[in-house]
Amino acid sequence: MTADVREIALSKRDLREVAAFAAVCAEAVLGIFEADQPDDSRPRDAVGAAWEFARGGERGKTLRDTAWAALKAAKSAHTAAAREAAWAAMSAAGAAYLHPLAKATQVKHILGAAAHAARAVELVADDDRTAGVGHLEQAVSRATPLVVDVLKRFPAAPSGGGRVGELVRVLDADLRSLSFAASRSGGA
Repeated sequence: MTADVREIALSKRDLREVAAFAAVCAEAVLGIFEADQPDDSRPRDAVGAAWEFARGGERGKTLRDTAWAALKAAKSAHTAAAREAAWAAMSAAGAAYLHPLAKATQVKHILGAAAHAARAVELVADDDRTAGVGHLEQAVSRATPLVVDVLKRFPAAPSGGGRVGELVRVLDADLRSLSFAASRSGGA
């Protein structure tokens, strides 16, 4: 790491709110994975661990282990859509590990679960990109003022990353355009 990368203040409350956002986004597509792999609970377990952290649990071994397990589950999926759904779950568990570094790459910790979920929805719809954009609109409606405030502390999402990277950038721009974050982010 270079010395010119500044740190961003992130409280445990910030991390919990980001994890809750990621969990709700990933949870929406668990059924896609489960239709492909009905006896594999690893993605659901990862989303459950994200929810546990978001609701006051510790950021520790369970989150990491379930994220890795969801990643392994993605490798066992028979369809690209199921793989994306498992990656969304992995991203939900990993959201708690958002690093306090002012680097554009950290944006995927915040928005990765939503982007992978949107890609899963696209693939289920025969690669209909309007389905993914529609799913991102739902993600925007799920974002709390605090999630938007945390996102705005980081640089804009980086280029690259294929279609999921495109979805991250669309969601990033949509959330940054919201105006409520400045006035309500400090809520109770």
